[in-house]
Amino acid sequence: MEEINKKELSERDICTKYITPAISQAGWDLHTQIREEVTFTKGRVIVKGQSVSRGKPKRADYILYYKQNIPIAVIEAKKNTYGVGEGMQQALGYAETLDIPFVYSSNGDAFLEHDRSGTSGQVEREIALHEFPSPEQLWKNYCVWKGIDSIEEESIIQEYYTDSSGKAPRYYQQIAINRTVEAISKGQDRLLLVMATGTGKTFTAFQIIWRLWKSRTKKRILFLADRNILVDQTRTNDFKPFGNAMTKIKKRQADKSYEIYLSLYQAVTGTEEEKNIYKQFSPDFFDLIVVDECHRGSVDEDSAWHDILKYFSSATHVGMTATPKETKYVSNIHYFGEAVYTYSLKQGIEDGFLAPYKVIRIDLDKDLTGWRPERYKIDKYGHSIEDRIYNQKDFDRGLVLEQRTQVVANKISEYLKATNRFDKTIVFCENIDHAERMRQALVNENPDLAVENRKYVMRITGDNPEGKAELDNFILPETRYPVIATTSRLLSTGVDVQTCKLIVLDQRIQSMTQFKQIIGRGTRINEEFDKHFFTIMDFKKATELFADPDFDGEPVEIYEPGLTKPVLLREHSNAGRDKYVVDDVKVRVINERVQYMDKAGKLITESLKDYTSKAVLKDFKSLDSFLNYWSTASQKMAVVKELEEEGVMFEELAEQVGKDFDPFDLICHVVFDQPPLSRKDRAKQVRKSDYFTRYGEQARVVLDALLDKYADEGIENIESMDVLKVQPINQFGTPIEIIDIFGGKDNYLVAVKGLEKQLYMAEA
Repeated sequence: MEEINKKELSERDICTKYITPAISQAGWDLHTQIREEVTFTKGRVIVKGQSVSRGKPKRADYILYYKQNIPIAVIEAKKNTYGVGEGMQQALGYAETLDIPFVYSSNGDAFLEHDRSGTSGQVEREIALHEFPSPEQLWKNYCVWKGIDSIEEESIIQEYYTDSSGKAPRYYQQIAINRTVEAISKGQDRLLLVMATGTGKTFTAFQIIWRLWKSRTKKRILFLADRNILVDQTRTNDFKPFGNAMTKIKKRQADKSYEIYLSLYQAVTGTEEEKNIYKQFSPDFFDLIVVDECHRGSVDEDSAWHDILKYFSSATHVGMTATPKETKYVSNIHYFGEAVYTYSLKQGIEDGFLAPYKVIRIDLDKDLTGWRPERYKIDKYGHSIEDRIYNQKDFDRGLVLEQRTQVVANKISEYLKATNRFDKTIVFCENIDHAERMRQALVNENPDLAVENRKYVMRITGDNPEGKAELDNFILPETRYPVIATTSRLLSTGVDVQTCKLIVLDQRIQSMTQFKQIIGRGTRINEEFDKHFFTIMDFKKATELFADPDFDGEPVEIYEPGLTKPVLLREHSNAGRDKYVVDDVKVRVINERVQYMDKAGKLITESLKDYTSKAVLKDFKSLDSFLNYWSTASQKMAVVKELEEEGVMFEELAEQVGKDFDPFDLICHVVFDQPPLSRKDRAKQVRKSDYFTRYGEQARVVLDALLDKYADEGIENIESMDVLKVQPINQFGTPIEIIDIFGGKDNYLVAVKGLEKQLYMAEA
């Protein structure tokens, strides 16, 4: 009898009655070591036109922690109608993502154990409920797996910082922190962490430093950054808990009474020996140095940062970057070693922690065909123009086509007018001169808003104090102005513009490092300010770098010491250099196309129709299989959402095929080559049928209004009970009164399902 009842229990009941008691009896603390239904990703942002939804987040039934910061086991539960190992593959996927060695599946009868660590001698075995291992057993195996001895254990089990806000590291931050602390505890003294822009590198650095500092593994620590704003943000935000133990090195003074030091690297180095104030500290003063944004020349052998690291060579050095720099001339890996952990842009978007993007590629005729001046051509200032073919490499460097700048400014403004003219926008230009001309062109394209507030468009470059003074206002989500920033280098790295929705590339970018940093300006999500995705408008074919396998691949060491070092990227103004300025050459757009990201984070290069067909045919091999699934689905919108999670972009498809078609017709037409019916035509067919005759007069009026709602807006609206609260349905009474017309909620839902069935009767 007990067996029959067990089969009827829900998954939650199996957890409550069998799995949780078994874990608890093994010695796991219910309050501090066992967490149930742990959601560890946010669910990928799915872009639908200008609106968004989210895919399903990943959620583990149980994660067991030896300490607050050390997840050690994951358990996937299933109903008793399934076998004991039914959840194992799912659990193994979670364990791999979460860096957890011990994996379990259970249906309430027993546990299937999978040992990823290889410490038990048997990969998989079935164990009885009462045989579940204790925390001490698993911790002992964990230490064997990680090679941790008793001396190293103290710093490894030191918990991270928590406060009343409840902010805790995300799963990938926790992995980065744990791997770094473990490696340092075991004596590794050069480490690299690669984390995509917007994934919280500074918060991760704080937690690493906190744990090593609290455990006294490292007592004096130096945090180096290359921009003053980053040092100040770090001090007042993430590093604030260090309180009076922390100082910022400034006024070229070294005060040795603190334990945590933050510094702009320029503040401790100089061109003359006596200005190198870091030498006021003894070489063994610091135990740990963390280098933020370490791709920016920090390990280049002729850089000032390298001198600091060399001077404090006895300290542990941790480099943090979004873009490991790997060229023939410079390498992070050569200095720091292989990354102890990498969290990529692609993974961040897939998990829903980073914003996805779409790309608008715009080709200009002169960029593609080049331009050759006619004989004896002079520019607007009377200079004779050298007779040769000028192409994209020359534009805005050696040659300015003023009408080209105007066309770019027009396309940017056209896009913002079609979306939101107050969306924060960064325009990356070739140089300071180009950034200034672009500012002027954008002002002239937006005279109404430029007159309303002079800060609507601003040039923010390193040479311009007025623009630099507005950088904080551009960054702050709460501050409306500036809206559009034209720049060349200043905003390409390290500056956190959370609400940036449009990134314009009018700059030739051939460095993958620079490209990733620029893209990183848009990847942050800020739900409070409706920032869920961003758009890249590319005039210089820079987004072709998306196709490069290095865009999100593992870095490969190709460093060749001894070769000439490249000059570090700096903003330049072309001062003192010949430049032709031509104002009478027409430039026009000859090609414009929108590209989207698929669910794997790759840009779709094929047509949207071909991409849709591939996505749908993975699940539905024939029209009949799709029609059957659609007709039997209790809610049609559930099918739509499933297809959206597979990557189908209905709004974009409707833009190409027709806005009058609902998702059903878009799929039937695009994938299975069926003639589509508009929503209005489907509504007419229902009215011609005898479906309404089975209902009374009042109910018929409501159903007729629902049919109009479908014809105007689609299936989503008639499936939701919220439709009863809006025009024109609410004119028939309150939701309760309308439901009563049908004799109760169940009867109303039956009527709606019948209406849906009639809508798709012909195909059914």
